[in-house]
Amino acid sequence: MCAALAALLVACSTALALSGAVRVEELPPEARETLARIELGGPFPYARDGALFSNRERQLPGRERGYYREYTVKAPGVRGRGPRRIVAGRGGEYYYTDDHYRTFRRIIRP
Repeated sequence: MCAALAALLVACSTALALSGAVRVEELPPEARETLARIELGGPFPYARDGALFSNRERQLPGRERGYYREYTVKAPGVRGRGPRRIVAGRGGEYYYTDDHYRTFRRIIRP
C-alpha cells in the first residue's frame, strides 16, 4: 500500500511539474538556437552545457542516472547562465524550463 501511494505521489508531482508542451516554433529564438546546437552536437557557449541533469526534484519522468543532460538557453540582458535551460533525454525527448527547473514543458518537434 505504501509503495503504491509513493508511486502515485511521484507520478502526480511529475505531472504537475510538466506544465504542458511547447512547439519548437513557439520557443524563444535563443531556445531554438540551443536546440539546433544540441542536435548538431555543439559547439556550446557554456562549459556546463551537456552536464548531467540529475532530476533530483523529480520534475521529469523518472529515468536511470545519466539519462538527462542540460543545456543553457541564453537570456537577453542576463549576465551569466540565467534561468533558462533545455534538458535532453537520451531517448530524443527535450524539455524547456524558463524558471530554473521549477516547471518544464515538453518540446514538440515536427
